[in-house]
Amino acid sequence: MLRFQARWLRIVTHVGALIPLALLVWDYSQDQLTANPIQNITFRTGKTALVLLVLSLACTPISTLFGFKQVLALRRTLGLYAFTYASLHFLTIIGLDYGFDHGLIQEAIFKKRYALVGFAAFLTLLPLAITSTRGWMKRLGKRWKHLHRLVYLAVLLAVVHFVWLVKSDVREPLAYGAIVVLLLVARLSKVRIALRNMRGRLMTDRVAQN
Repeated sequence: MLRFQARWLRIVTHVGALIPLALLVWDYSQDQLTANPIQNITFRTGKTALVLLVLSLACTPISTLFGFKQVLALRRTLGLYAFTYASLHFLTIIGLDYGFDHGLIQEAIFKKRYALVGFAAFLTLLPLAITSTRGWMKRLGKRWKHLHRLVYLAVLLAVVHFVWLVKSDVREPLAYGAIVVLLLVARLSKVRIALRNMRGRLMTDRVAQN
């Protein structure tokens, strides 16, 4: 039963992660990318990358709070999809928007703070994607876990990038920031113990009621 649930959970994860790309391709084929298609593609790929990154961070707290350990196996998948969309986001900017012009790219990175912090987030994710395989896990040993803690920095940089990008109405990026902070707090050892104890009490009360 658990294997069946894990299998379908992986399938749903793959399908869910690919839907935004499929919709983007469909809108492109139907010429429905608004009056500024490059901006539309940039925003959609970047936002999807952030959402998937947040979901990858949510797996551990979900397992801790609800005892649903099957989600732990989805962290790598969600993280790689997040990096895929981040790569599309980055390539859209430097390719479609700046035409791979080194001068324009350097000017954007060093003169626009949102571009600089976004580039930093992408560079932070890059080694995590490269070392996501089991082979790299064996090569790095204990260092692998320390390296992959950089995902916390990457997601915080991504939120800052989003806040500085929108400039005026920052409610949505700040909402993502609040979620990220809660997820990071939930990873603290004392908080995790408290969540496990809460789950244990809830299960005990449920058994007693039955």
